[in-house]
Amino acid sequence: MELLEQRILSDGQLLPGGILKVDNFLNHQMDPMLLQAMAKEWHRLFEHDGVNKILTIEASGIALAILTGLEFQCPVVFAKKSKTKNISGNLYQTEIPSFTHGNTNTVVVSKDYLLPGDRVLLIDDFLATGAALVGLKDLVRQAGATLVGAGCAIEKRFQGGGDQLREMGVRVESLARIVQMDDSGIVFG
Repeated sequence: MELLEQRILSDGQLLPGGILKVDNFLNHQMDPMLLQAMAKEWHRLFEHDGVNKILTIEASGIALAILTGLEFQCPVVFAKKSKTKNISGNLYQTEIPSFTHGNTNTVVVSKDYLLPGDRVLLIDDFLATGAALVGLKDLVRQAGATLVGAGCAIEKRFQGGGDQLREMGVRVESLARIVQMDDSGIVFG
């Protein structure tokens, strides 16, 4: 998606350790017009797949997922990184290591919100090692639901997560695919 790629080039920052900082338009301060355009693109890509549920993980994917849910006219569920008093007991859960934070989270979804008949589209802001999407895929499997695919804003292809998911049979649609990112700049492909 050229609009997103141009925004990455103009407003993104490369940080040490393979970090692309896009928090000024994607996942801290958000540009709702850009996010809406992204949601419309995922709708175009998956509109014939019977999506009736969007699943993401807190927190950065929530805004993208909500706008995508509006496009699909379906509910959005986000996997929580901690159990709270109001969602204890009847849960699906999985362990997800975080590349960005350098820790592992136990994420949970209430069994009331992810059902066997659901056709689920995963939405997230970044795809690097693929751990978050593999974890969300596991939650869909636990529910007996059907995984339609995954929509990612930015895929860091050189980290292999997208390839791993594709080898698992997951349809991955990333709107910006970075094949190289270093001191010389960002290369899409």
